[in-house]
Amino acid sequence: MSHHHQFYVDGQWIAPVEERHLDVINPATEEPVTSIAIGQAADVDKAVAAARRAFDSFAQTSRDERLALLTEIVKVYQRRAQDLAEAVSSEMGAPLAFARERHVPAGLGHLQRIIEVLKAYSFDERIGSTLIAREPIGVVGLITPWNWPLNQIACKVGPALAAGCTMVLKPSEVAPLSALVFAEILEEAGVPAGVFNLVNGDGPGVGQTLSSHPDIDMVSFTGSTRAGILVAKAAADTVKRVHQELGGKSPNIILDDADFEAAITHGTRACFANSGQSCNAPTRLLVPADRQNDVIEIARHIAAETVAGDPTSPTTTIGPVVSRIQFERIQALIEAGIQEGATLVAGGLGRPAGLNRGYYVQPTVFANVRNDMKIAREEIFGPVVSILPYRDEEEAIRIANDTVYGLSSYVTSGDIERARGVARRIRAGMVHLNGARGDNAAPFGGYKQSGNGREWGRFGFEEFLETKSVFGYSEAQA
Repeated sequence: MSHHHQFYVDGQWIAPVEERHLDVINPATEEPVTSIAIGQAADVDKAVAAARRAFDSFAQTSRDERLALLTEIVKVYQRRAQDLAEAVSSEMGAPLAFARERHVPAGLGHLQRIIEVLKAYSFDERIGSTLIAREPIGVVGLITPWNWPLNQIACKVGPALAAGCTMVLKPSEVAPLSALVFAEILEEAGVPAGVFNLVNGDGPGVGQTLSSHPDIDMVSFTGSTRAGILVAKAAADTVKRVHQELGGKSPNIILDDADFEAAITHGTRACFANSGQSCNAPTRLLVPADRQNDVIEIARHIAAETVAGDPTSPTTTIGPVVSRIQFERIQALIEAGIQEGATLVAGGLGRPAGLNRGYYVQPTVFANVRNDMKIAREEIFGPVVSILPYRDEEEAIRIANDTVYGLSSYVTSGDIERARGVARRIRAGMVHLNGARGDNAAPFGGYKQSGNGREWGRFGFEEFLETKSVFGYSEAQA
């Protein structure tokens, strides 16, 4: 049975309070693939009430009970992997192979990681005669984006369950299908009624209500900085904890002693991956001014070999961007880059040759970019690389830090000690040295307007815990 027109509340698939539907558009065809129910405040109230009722008992479950539950979730998730991949591909345009090889494993990895964290975590510690107890924060509202849907759902739901919290999830209304499959997985795995609830809807109707709801103890949001500000303002009146993972404009510093062929190839491909729709994408490519021409040729070659096309084709490298709104915004920023005098090296305006429909963006490279240009300041969220020349290492660091964002960054050097030194001076929550991949045991999150709090591993788990001091605990036990 399809649950597209239902919400998952208190262990059951239920109809919304009021029947309202929204088409889910396949960005490769610009046609509806299905429609979903859209909720409102009354639906959120039902879900929050269910989560509140379930909290007292779920918060008291043992570590072993939660481990058993998470282990069963992993088993069902693995069995539903193909369904998840197909959902992600159809809702947000990821090539099917990329959805299967990157999107689905990303979510699975967080679930597996949180099992390892929970096994070893010390909830209690002693300081003198005082017991320091870490307890579940309560009922949490989870608001997740469309660009890495399974990654973001799993890295919130997994630690919330492990901590003993109950929750209401609002996935992106643009890409909600994988979330519905995820809810089916949790149902099959035996998550107790009311512990996990899902209400589909938009930001004003559901997200705003979750953020401001007096019975929500914490809201964890991933999305744009603009929307994150709205979430924080909505949450302020109830003084709930707000965790935010927001935008980025990550610098990729290639130092003069780097292997340029390898570094530029890796950086450009990383920027184009997922059609450029990653908050931590290395979009600002900082290179020595006297090597810019070499860099241009390498980046131009990578753009030429990046195939934008049908997500079901095995030859496709990147699919479309997620929506018409996103497509038009990217086109406007590419136009701004041209108008402001950046050198268009590859790609540009319009769809790639041979594609007459679908929200496809040409893999685009700009050179001679100044850090005051729009394409260097604003998060494009598309397959667009901006090459910024620098005179020396000091200027590279200054340019890297000259942004309102501070999510991720990248440094490549032939001398690891030199790369480490530069990394220490970058104002960002993450630095990748010499092409190193992320580690889901390490904290993910940023400085400045890239958000607050951390996700992934133990650090993400602790976001869902409150700390209690019990004074005189040792004497009480004597």
